Amino acid sequence: MDDPALNRLSSYVPGVRADFEEMLGGIVEVPTVSADPEHAEDIRKGAALAAQYLRASGATSAEVVETSGNPVVLGKFLSDPADPTVTVYNHLDVQPAQEPEWTRDPFSFGARDGRYDGRGCTDDKGPALTALMAARYAREAGIPVNVHFIWEMEEEIGSPHFEEFVQGQGSGVDTDSVVVSDTVWLSRDTPAIPYGLRGLQAARLVLETGRNDAHSGLTGGAARNPVGELCQVIGRCYDARTGEVTIPGFYDRVAPASGEEMESFLSSGFDLGKFVEAHGLYKLRTRDAGEVMDRIWCRPTFEVHGVTGGYLGPGVKTVVPPRAEAKVSMRLVPDQEPEEAMELLTAHVKEINPDVEVHAAGSLRPYLGDFRGPYADAARQAIRFGFDRDPAFIREGGSIGAVVTMRDYLKAPIILMGFSLPDHGYHGPNEHYDWGQASGGIRALSSYFSQVSRIR
Repeated sequence: MDDPALNRLSSYVPGVRADFEEMLGGIVEVPTVSADPEHAEDIRKGAALAAQYLRASGATSAEVVETSGNPVVLGKFLSDPADPTVTVYNHLDVQPAQEPEWTRDPFSFGARDGRYDGRGCTDDKGPALTALMAARYAREAGIPVNVHFIWEMEEEIGSPHFEEFVQGQGSGVDTDSVVVSDTVWLSRDTPAIPYGLRGLQAARLVLETGRNDAHSGLTGGAARNPVGELCQVIGRCYDARTGEVTIPGFYDRVAPASGEEMESFLSSGFDLGKFVEAHGLYKLRTRDAGEVMDRIWCRPTFEVHGVTGGYLGPGVKTVVPPRAEAKVSMRLVPDQEPEEAMELLTAHVKEINPDVEVHAAGSLRPYLGDFRGPYADAARQAIRFGFDRDPAFIREGGSIGAVVTMRDYLKAPIILMGFSLPDHGYHGPNEHYDWGQASGGIRALSSYFSQVSRIR
């Protein structure tokens, strides 16, 4: 693609590497863990630092916008009101980092040979700064586009106050299109642009059958065992071997993938071996690549994330525990609604065991966009420009709550253009990012901004 506006990129990209690494190191070492109230001050420190980064990079304005929860950082690179506006969304809050497999302090930044280590490097601080470097280039190169940045601090806990932020800004966040840079490629060799995300409904199942631990020799056989009963409830919610959900009515509103979509998935270059290796899996429910893609992108699920109760120390303590809790979730697809899924789960659990309490624990609606049209075409060309290979248009199995909110309120096309890789440790130990993805991403987003500037 011959685009004179991009001629300076070959010298610009290596020239901003030091700035990128310094900024990434600074923000990674602020533990912006949104799930832990003890990190509330770190969240505020991270937001202030992010606004500082925007101003230092030439943003026309940068502010920390308060909400009833964590703040949101809003920055704007303004060109001319008549020019198209692109809004770039990222989040700067991170997952906790308590996994024992970390080989270094997760909030101590490491940079060596183009690899960047630390919690948040790839999810989502590295991609956020990648986009910032591209916006800085667009400003310096005079590309006629307005770029808005929305950096959220609550994505990892379901974006509970993001709608409040968008509503409060009114026309201040009006835009012609949105780029969300918080997604994962299929592999290092296969760029991916998702156009769909699964929704989520999480829940806690709680059962209490006594006041305290009871001796299993004295009470076993008569006393109810809440751990065993919860396992029975879970076993009647889904078949753990096949993944089939057995909650009545659960599949009634599922919109299956179209033939055109499945054809696109099958031609995407999805590699089953690399998928297994990247996620550290030993066994799958199926070895058919098409079936795996359909399962992780287009079908709803029921998952068990943890069951607690009774004695968990070394050896066996022969007690009947008084209480047990299971943490579960349902990933949802179009046209499922979280509220309806929660009602179905609750009714089913109560029918099996009326004593089990069912508590909702956060929800997100599914999202389905389009992989056709001028913005999708611009994204395809941008990835080709940045990385010298064509992207696959796929769905993604994860959830990003802000995407649905932006769809509903901003009424603008949304492109999901992330640069993270499956082996970057997304939500896992030893999370990292790398300069190869960052530099290609700067080129790709600079190209995207230039192309979008010509869409009228």
